[in-house]
Amino acid sequence: MRRLLIATTNRDKVREIAGVLAGVPYQLTTLDQWPEIPVPPEDAPTFIGNARAKACHYAHLTGELTVAEDSGLEIDALGGAPGVQSARFGGVSASYPDRFQLLYTALRAKGASGSPARFVCAVALVAGERMLFETTAALEGSIAPEPRGSGGFGYDPIFLYPPDQRTLAEMTAAEKAAISHRGQAFGALRRFLDEMHREGRDDGTDRKARKGGMDRKVR
Repeated sequence: MRRLLIATTNRDKVREIAGVLAGVPYQLTTLDQWPEIPVPPEDAPTFIGNARAKACHYAHLTGELTVAEDSGLEIDALGGAPGVQSARFGGVSASYPDRFQLLYTALRAKGASGSPARFVCAVALVAGERMLFETTAALEGSIAPEPRGSGGFGYDPIFLYPPDQRTLAEMTAAEKAAISHRGQAFGALRRFLDEMHREGRDDGTDRKARKGGMDRKVR
């Protein structure tokens, strides 16, 4: 069975991704197998740009079929911030409660409490020198009046999902996976992987991606 490397150092993301991909005809592995590999910079201006760069980086250094993602929170009233800087907002050592307070302060200054917002997740799959698949998914919502819930991770406690007025941190893991940006994006990847395996194209050759990506050489 061919291996699939989940190329993230974030253990919470690994857990969520592995849950969505459970049962795919690939052996899931993580960067724990390659502790010596340096983490690449995430300096692209878009989520998909960072996802592509990370997938290419780890595929080149490990030789594995590799999937990487980049994700974050965009708040309309703050011009889309924190966006691609979500994991570094307020400084790399800032806690998420500290980041929440920075965001609430900025929103109050603009008179924009409860601003519309979205979570975005971009995913890229690379085999060797080929980009096999890429997609971007989003979950629309708004900023909660205050942090609520103890589940999830990251910005989940301040992201309100309008249909049932709960934050993502107030949902079970299964409820979150069914609607979330990451659940949507990796659900699309799961369908691609299943089809690629059924067609006997596990090496990715002559295979066209169907979600905005393409079978092309990585430059």
